[in-house]
Amino acid sequence: MKNSYLFYDIETTGLNKCFDQVLQFAAIRTDLDLKEIERHEIIIKLNPDVIPSPTAVLIHGITLEQMHSGVCEYEAMREIHRLFNIPGTITVGYNSLGFDDEFLRFSFYRNLLAPYTHQFANNCSRMDIYPMTVMYYLFKSDVINWPKINDLVTLKLEHLSKHNDLMFGNAHEAMSDVEATLNLARLLKKEQAMWEYLCGCFNKKTDLERLKKLTFIENKYQSGLLIEGNLGGAKFYQSPAIGLGFHQHYKNQSLWLPLDAFMLSEVNANNIATATFVNRKRFGEPPILLPMTERFSRYLSDDRLSLIAANVDWLQKNPGLLADIISYHKGYKYPEIPDLDVDAALYQIGFISDGEQVKCNNFHAADLEEKILLLDSFSSPNLRTQAIRVLGRNYPEFLMQKDSLYEEFMAYLDRIKLGEMMLNYKNEIRLTPQVALAEIDNLRQSKNLNTLHSNLLSELSENLLKKYNTDRSRL
Repeated sequence: MKNSYLFYDIETTGLNKCFDQVLQFAAIRTDLDLKEIERHEIIIKLNPDVIPSPTAVLIHGITLEQMHSGVCEYEAMREIHRLFNIPGTITVGYNSLGFDDEFLRFSFYRNLLAPYTHQFANNCSRMDIYPMTVMYYLFKSDVINWPKINDLVTLKLEHLSKHNDLMFGNAHEAMSDVEATLNLARLLKKEQAMWEYLCGCFNKKTDLERLKKLTFIENKYQSGLLIEGNLGGAKFYQSPAIGLGFHQHYKNQSLWLPLDAFMLSEVNANNIATATFVNRKRFGEPPILLPMTERFSRYLSDDRLSLIAANVDWLQKNPGLLADIISYHKGYKYPEIPDLDVDAALYQIGFISDGEQVKCNNFHAADLEEKILLLDSFSSPNLRTQAIRVLGRNYPEFLMQKDSLYEEFMAYLDRIKLGEMMLNYKNEIRLTPQVALAEIDNLRQSKNLNTLHSNLLSELSENLLKKYNTDRSRL
């Protein structure tokens, strides 16, 4: 197949990328002119070890009955992985690089599928309409209608959709959100030159070439304007920064010291870790880097310009302390989390060997009876544990054929039932039955719930009490 876009969206049980799961996946494949080629929609059954977030349930409105229908996660992820890895596929969503892509990366990893190949192999790559929309809002604002809430522009997809007639279904339904994203892209693409420039921001080689054209401060440090959604509308989604170079350990990260986030004059050799931070950029991904010209920096307020000027002056007068700041951030390593659950260990484990990937591929190709026999072929304890969980979640009747393996999986489920604390790579705690019930009580007290939302929470509460035999007095 020639190069194509795969617009996609997911609805999930929650925000924890390691321990939550996808419930709905929808995608529309188009050619490069955004003409539709095909559609895909997958409903995914709830895993036995996943506790849905009550807040997420209120957002997407998926009932427990719907969660217990559809295909099992393993079969769904194999199909999604196949779609993502068709040669020439450019996967694209709305804030997909901020959430969906990494969520699916962990879902692929959990199911023994290569988590990164859709980013680079077979001429595949990724884009994101959200940072592109930010750029249009700032520098080409006449292409669409910009919604406001309390006199502030909002770039949420559901609000953009309502003000520009982008969707016909309900927000937070996967296919409706895909249609809205595609229709938004079609509006943006009418400004062809802008569209092509922004597409280049997701090409690593093009992005790096543009870096070389940025100006320097004192002929030493590159200056640039970082454009990123999470910088917020109050800052017009931008921050001026100087480049510190590439990280010593994470070679794909370049580091950028913001010039408008703190006063460098308050930094000393003893407080660098707490008084400063850097923005991390991987080339071909947001944030988008622009030169610090008047055309692009016109949104900077007088207060921010004054702080920037003061910090630039400090940089010129304190080269030694700046060198210490650079050394600290270039050498900083993410702390390892002890006893990290295997489902959360993707970044800590790193890439598996080619030989191990072959074993994973053999596992996928085998029928269910053979899969059980292949478990002992995994030399990696982590892969063996993951394979057991794949069978336990998706095909428990087959895992029962081998008592010791089934008991191992049931012991894992018991840890969840008892509310054992499990952390992800960000030190976030896996949702427990007890915490979920407490969250339901809090939502009832703090939210003005309609009948539908009240029923959704009642259904979830009853299910948790029944499934986990949880006593509310223990909360």
